[in-house]
Amino acid sequence: MNLNDILDGTRLAAGGLRDFASGLVSPTLRLGVTGLSRSGKTVFITAFVHALLKQARLPVFEAHARGRISRCYLEPQPDDDLPRFSYERHVETLTDMDRQWPEGTRRISQLRLTIEYEPQGLIARNLHGGKLHIDIVDYPGEWLLDLPLMSQTYAQWSAATVSASRTAPRASHAGEWHGFLSTMKGDAPADEQHVLRAAELFTAYLARCRADDVALSTLPPGRFLMPGDLAGSPMLSFAPLDITPGHEPAAGSLAALMARRYDAYVAKVVKPFFFGHFARLDRQIVLVDVLSALNAGPAAVNDLRSALTGVMDSFRIGANSLVSNVLGRRIERVLFAATKADLLHHASHDRLEAILRVLVDEAVRKAEFSGATHDVTALSAIRATREATVTRGKEQLPCITGIPQAGQEIGTTSFDGETEAAIFPGDLPTEPGEALDGALEGQLKFVRFRPPLLKDVTFPHIRLDRAVEFLIGDRFT
Repeated sequence: MNLNDILDGTRLAAGGLRDFASGLVSPTLRLGVTGLSRSGKTVFITAFVHALLKQARLPVFEAHARGRISRCYLEPQPDDDLPRFSYERHVETLTDMDRQWPEGTRRISQLRLTIEYEPQGLIARNLHGGKLHIDIVDYPGEWLLDLPLMSQTYAQWSAATVSASRTAPRASHAGEWHGFLSTMKGDAPADEQHVLRAAELFTAYLARCRADDVALSTLPPGRFLMPGDLAGSPMLSFAPLDITPGHEPAAGSLAALMARRYDAYVAKVVKPFFFGHFARLDRQIVLVDVLSALNAGPAAVNDLRSALTGVMDSFRIGANSLVSNVLGRRIERVLFAATKADLLHHASHDRLEAILRVLVDEAVRKAEFSGATHDVTALSAIRATREATVTRGKEQLPCITGIPQAGQEIGTTSFDGETEAAIFPGDLPTEPGEALDGALEGQLKFVRFRPPLLKDVTFPHIRLDRAVEFLIGDRFT
């Protein structure tokens, strides 16, 4: 064990000891919410909190359905170094006259929801009287996919990234970066302008790979596409070089400068996130935009497979004990949720769930994921559509209806953002393998709908109550 391993273990234990001490007095569950870009993290958290605060109908959430939840309210968050999740602003954005979806997650944030309930167990009644704090930690999934960098050198990461960029479909979007890469020699003297240009072209390549029509998922370093307050920092001014995994850079060389900045990124960005926040989670939900990957084709599906395996490799999983509570908590439950189920007719909801289950089961086997309870669901935290049947000749099509956002298009039809439309999105096959082999590329018709007009005090949803029960239901004893 080297010095870095010892220091990392000390940091992990310090965080665990702090959480253990506070949990003795005030039971707390730390819930991580993540997912790759545009998977619906912000909407999920807003809907999750709103449903509990407003006493929404959640029949599968047993403690709520049996009337044991007496009160839910927001409290100041415990970690003063984290931004607060802007719950109230997001609700306002969803419900005002314009009714827009809130901006997506671009940085880590936190919100504390406290639930008072009628306890059943003797310990709960006597120790804390039936009060549970839920600290919701929202973070970009791109940051999660950075965690493997902690065990990779710059040369290893460079070799793997350049190799991947030469395969389809990445290669077709890497031309300009590859052209510049071919002029860069690792043993050449360090040149700041060359480094900045390489980082710029590499970032543009990553952004193109994330676009809707490509929909790739595994695109570290995550902060390159979501820099936040690190924009312009030298820690984001590096790029891969065409070198071997065991390359040892000479002092003062281009490779040495790149490696130094890569190491700084890992030490000052990736590790603080892991030890300060990620390694303290009790539960985790991973939101997955399966539909976009299916529509983009087999390359996007295969990349999503790799991303899910990488996600599972990153988790500290397993049942918690007194030792783990003190030395660093483990994630006991993980829920993988296929989002945007409201873009499909209900006949395809179970099929969407089955497709994600196949992907998750594959990733579980590859990542040797064991010791934690995991499940899969298809959901829509806020349902933006209704269902209808449209007759076309002798055929009856199961459609969804809603108000598409202005500028959305299907074929030659462009929507104005005010007119309701009925759309037949297509059907998912009954056999998941038929969807995962790439046969659905370009076959699904999706548009982005405006949020629903709130007719009640709560948002309509699909299977949100299943997610709530799995993530927190067992804590109401």
